[in-house]
Amino acid sequence: MQTKNKIRKSVKAQTAGRRTFSRLDRIDRQILRLLQADGRMSNVELAGRVHLSPAACLERVRALLGEGFIRGFRAVLDPTAAEVGMLVFVQVVLERTTPDVFDAFKSAVLARPEILECHMIAGGFDYLLKARVKDMRAYREFTASAVWALPGVRETHTYVVMEEVKETTALPLG
Repeated sequence: MQTKNKIRKSVKAQTAGRRTFSRLDRIDRQILRLLQADGRMSNVELAGRVHLSPAACLERVRALLGEGFIRGFRAVLDPTAAEVGMLVFVQVVLERTTPDVFDAFKSAVLARPEILECHMIAGGFDYLLKARVKDMRAYREFTASAVWALPGVRETHTYVVMEEVKETTALPLG
């Protein structure tokens, strides 16, 4: 119980003084929408689109960054051009669901660059991995050296993506 209270206090301390999304005004929401669509948009263009001076716009962007609404900016690479065009999802069932197994599994996942995402799931399996590799041969090597080598893995089910219908990181901001 003491650990849960420490976590709650830590979360409260991290979020103290921050606005919630529902408290953002129309202009801040528009800035977020525009930057999600094009993170390379210049401050001058962004300011024009939201009808602010460049200085006022930059101040708002810095505030949104400081408050954690914007986590960063990055380039989106073409997987085929980067020679990692094969996308797979892997369901993982662990031998035991104990804190030490969870921690060891998480640490091992974080060390593998092929694993793009890892989510703990409630339901019929424990984790869902999203990974990219070059081809089926690379996937076989990846499963042998990474997936089955992950601590505590009892079974896996792999789903190879045949077509990516929709892929986005843009959040629905309403």
